[in-house]
Amino acid sequence: MHDLWEHGGVTAPTDQPRPLAERPAEEVDAFLATAQESYDALRSAGLTLDLTRGKPAPAQLDLSARLLDLPEGHTSRDGVDTRNYGGLEGLPELREMFAELLGLEPDQLVAGGNASLVMMREVLVNLVLHGGVDSERPWGQEEKVTFICPVPGYDRHFTLLDWLGIETVTVEMHEDGPDVEEVARLAAADPSIKGMWLVPTYANPTGSVVTQEVAERLASMPTAAPDFKIFWDNAYALHHLTTAEAKSADIVSLASAAGHPHRPVVFASTSKITFAGAGVAFLGGSVETVRWYLAHLGKGSIGPDKVNHLRHVQFFGTAQGVRNHMARHREIIAPKFAEVDRVLEERLGGLEVASWTRPAGGYFVSLDVLDGTASRVIALAKQAGVALTPAGSAFPGSHDPRDRNIRLAPTFPQPAEVTAAMEAVATCVRLAAAEKLVADRA
Repeated sequence: MHDLWEHGGVTAPTDQPRPLAERPAEEVDAFLATAQESYDALRSAGLTLDLTRGKPAPAQLDLSARLLDLPEGHTSRDGVDTRNYGGLEGLPELREMFAELLGLEPDQLVAGGNASLVMMREVLVNLVLHGGVDSERPWGQEEKVTFICPVPGYDRHFTLLDWLGIETVTVEMHEDGPDVEEVARLAAADPSIKGMWLVPTYANPTGSVVTQEVAERLASMPTAAPDFKIFWDNAYALHHLTTAEAKSADIVSLASAAGHPHRPVVFASTSKITFAGAGVAFLGGSVETVRWYLAHLGKGSIGPDKVNHLRHVQFFGTAQGVRNHMARHREIIAPKFAEVDRVLEERLGGLEVASWTRPAGGYFVSLDVLDGTASRVIALAKQAGVALTPAGSAFPGSHDPRDRNIRLAPTFPQPAEVTAAMEAVATCVRLAAAEKLVADRA
């Protein structure tokens, strides 16, 4: 896998089992027989478990229950009646609060509706129809438009590109961010490459964190397209699993200093901070990018839900209030991530049939199994009553060329369910690996 925490990068203790592939044929056959017995017992257990989506657990949503009693009154700090039209850019005090958290200035940030994914779609559509601040023409007039996609990555990013007919080229995601030299090579060589996706902090699903050095390279690299965009989806900027909180690189300042001020478009939301279906989404960038976005938004909106904005301002109080709130989230979900690692280490450690990330934040664990077995593991799990994200979901077109990556989402289930689900996953990985080794020997 792609970070320093992965099991594959740690020397296994001497008392751990030998790698399965290095065992004599008769031992592998015996391992397969035992794995099959374990799986048969698993199927008879009648499980109904789901690790498919990174959703907040009910206990996390309960942390924001006071929002339902807010706001107190309906007037903003500046005397604005939040119940009425206007204020397309969002409530100033909320923008100030999250500008501090995201490393931006308030005039570089828009507070909108409840979904940053909608903002991403709007920006892409506007670029296709009209071009950006620095575009020579609308992207829809180009012969071809291509995006660079770090993989494994976020499936909904790829879905948006496919919906708009935008082609994709992949680069590998490392522990410090995407393969930046490959990104730079591709972007410099092909004018059809208009942008790239990136989850910079606790990436989905690897948990990678883009370093300052990688961010600076992305901000400054020459590109064949003069209007190259970095869609900087900072969905997990505040979602720490340890007290050593990673700080997101300041991509907007870096790009401005490098002479490419309009290159990054930043996205974030409170979807996994307050209510997943009733939070606030944010868009950031240069002042010109913000004006460009608002000019297009104004053709179809007279303003966001400022009552919800005021509700969030009163709930958090300050940026530090947001940080304190996220510490309570950590108390709920960090033990679940620890349990994922414990079970995988206990059941798969030393066998060298899988490696996985130990993220310091975010919502996912990225599991790599033996090449050619991810689809089999997922099918086995489904038959045993455990739903996993379909194989290949973290790749454009749902095609993992090595058929090895599985995204695990442990936040929503109860702790006991996480344990049961991971025991089941480990059982399926063991069986699929043994089947593969025996089949390869034949």
